Amino acid sequence: MLRITELRLPLNHPEPALRAAVLARLGVPDAALGHVHVFRRAWDARRKSAIVLIYTLDVEVDGEAELLARFTGDPHVRPAPDTRYKFIGHAPADFATAGRPRPLVIGFGPCGIFAALILAQMGLRPIVLERGKPVRERTKDTWGLWRQGVLNPESNVQFGEGGAGTFSDGKLWSQISDPRHLTRKVLTEFVKAGAPEEILYVAKPHIGTFRLVSMVEKLRADIEALGGEIRFQQQVTDVRIEAGAIRGVTLHDGTQLDASHVVLALGHSARDTFAMLQRRGVFLEPKPFSVGFRIEHPQGVIDRARFGPNAGNPILGAADYKLVHHASNGRGVYSFCMCPGGTVVAATSEAGRVVTNGMSQYSRNERNANAGIVVGINPADYRQDGLTEGPVNPLDGVAFQRLWESRAFELGGGNYHAPGQLVGDFLKRQASRVLGSVEPSYKPGVQLTNLADAKNPSLPLFALDALREALPAFERQIPGFAMRDALLTGVETRTSSPLRITRGRDLQSLNVKGLFPAGEGAGYAGGIMSAGVDGIEVAEAVGRSLLGLPATA
Repeated sequence: MLRITELRLPLNHPEPALRAAVLARLGVPDAALGHVHVFRRAWDARRKSAIVLIYTLDVEVDGEAELLARFTGDPHVRPAPDTRYKFIGHAPADFATAGRPRPLVIGFGPCGIFAALILAQMGLRPIVLERGKPVRERTKDTWGLWRQGVLNPESNVQFGEGGAGTFSDGKLWSQISDPRHLTRKVLTEFVKAGAPEEILYVAKPHIGTFRLVSMVEKLRADIEALGGEIRFQQQVTDVRIEAGAIRGVTLHDGTQLDASHVVLALGHSARDTFAMLQRRGVFLEPKPFSVGFRIEHPQGVIDRARFGPNAGNPILGAADYKLVHHASNGRGVYSFCMCPGGTVVAATSEAGRVVTNGMSQYSRNERNANAGIVVGINPADYRQDGLTEGPVNPLDGVAFQRLWESRAFELGGGNYHAPGQLVGDFLKRQASRVLGSVEPSYKPGVQLTNLADAKNPSLPLFALDALREALPAFERQIPGFAMRDALLTGVETRTSSPLRITRGRDLQSLNVKGLFPAGEGAGYAGGIMSAGVDGIEVAEAVGRSLLGLPATA
């Protein structure tokens, strides 16, 4: 097959126009052209009145060799790459398991799911240990916080089957380097699990929370059918390390499991597990992350700003955005986890703290758009010892997050309501008293206050200064972004893990053989897709280790 890239057509082109464009591009008669497969469809909205679709196509055509010779030097006509997933060069039967402890996967979010799936497909019969509940039970507990203000610290947005990505926009795209097409493997497995086939070709695929629930259950069933085992409400409270190698884990009820290969697919909120790993001497290091607020606008404001007269076109759907500003105080401010037509959700996992995040359904048809507007921070910003030099404790980032989450709990009234402020009042540094045209979506509720109060700030003063400068700058890119009635809701602190469980080229811990840190909690992913890909690569690394293959095989 041939791959054609950068084939551009008008937004509302008729269906036959695609085939006609391929014929014109290749200069062949219709009889010579076979199947035309859309590999990717994106759009270019720089001219809002003349939005175009951009296609990447795989086509069957007679005389392929002659055509390639004719298009030598043309970067947009090439042989279609083979995007099928392949094991690491060995059949599942090569992974003999007799007499060897089964590999363990700690955590069943996107990374843990794909690590377990690949291990199961290799015939390695992994055991998954998930501290939370199955996804449907977990959903009920999560609604308990949203609807009744009752938090279950072990079953919430952060903990449980599917991980934090279950309650998100369900974005399935990433900017990671992907020479092996592992993102395609993730998408293919999601389609097999019930996702719409369009995720295989739209440029920014997403699923949404409700669809993710059933898909996660199907993936679990696939793993179990291959001999894997998922054990819920099984929190790992200790690891057994001997002579620099993992030998097993201890569960909250005292049960011990032997293991020589453990995939550590923690989420970014497994703070107690981070502390345990530090006590056991596992190498950790602090890393940058970001803090800020959620911002809500009417979705129509964003649609019109991004698509002009084409706002509402079903191909385009609800508009998103990506914004960056470099503030004069040296801080970077950017939009994070933008959720078109979505809601702001309560995402804490600890009592007495408020954390916000964003979520959308597949339809993206809620009234508001929301996104995190966050400011980058470094380990030097959050160190707790008061020093200006020397190493920073990797757990200091957790302490920093907890400080501002506790402050948000207080500002919100101490009942898991989130503190909020109108953008116009935030820019003027005055408390908000009444809502404007934007009705908050956060449940259990929003308490209006002054997020910018210098005497009782909701975030570090440098972050508030950077945010105040960034909002008018974003207004210049998206008219209406700094509208007075837009709503800020605090706080967004868990943009990524505050530490890294550092690993080497073999994807094992730097100082514990057989321990494979993976995904968001280990500091190696950010989002469903990158976490899933990391899970695949770590599972392959486990397979290499079991076979005695080089790390880069």
